[in-house]
Amino acid sequence: MGANYFILLTIVYFFGSIPFAYIFPKFFGMGDIRELGSGNVGATNVLRTGNKALAIVVLVFDIIKGFVPLIILKNYYHNDLSEFIIVLIGSVVILGHIFPIWLKFKGGKGVATYIGFLFAINYIFGIFYIITWLLIALLKKYSSLASITSLVLLPFFVMLFSYEKNLIYLLILINLIIISKHYSNIYRLINKSETKIKF
Repeated sequence: MGANYFILLTIVYFFGSIPFAYIFPKFFGMGDIRELGSGNVGATNVLRTGNKALAIVVLVFDIIKGFVPLIILKNYYHNDLSEFIIVLIGSVVILGHIFPIWLKFKGGKGVATYIGFLFAINYIFGIFYIITWLLIALLKKYSSLASITSLVLLPFFVMLFSYEKNLIYLLILINLIIISKHYSNIYRLINKSETKIKF
């Protein structure tokens, strides 16, 4: 079974490492997204190119990327593996997005992929994250602050559903990794130089 775990983990990682924020701008002749805006390989940086439609496409594909592996694992391995192991394997898609082998392990911050992953665990978790994000974004006008706040609050929300502790610990670990990818945003928030969202 150990070999099967390795194969599944590898497949999920490589699926997560597909850099849509890099591929789509390249395909449409907009150059290397890593040389534009913040240099981040994510939908928010694609939005900085001024192409809102392309940013939405990247966002949707990144969300789907986080959703698909876990749903497939749930459907095909629910009789062979525990729910936590299935979720644990599915979570590797986020590591693939953040550390893609194709881009020398320098990927996006993982928020959109994480949202898809949450929807695959329980759609209520995904909805909670999005609502929290929207509320903070509307109040404070900072995308990064909205993401970080949502990440901090989510595990407490999950606790209300009496999910096993291992899942909550896993979510906390993932959240800390994603928050750590926002270090430059945190620095700019502290110095009040972070770019605000224009709704």
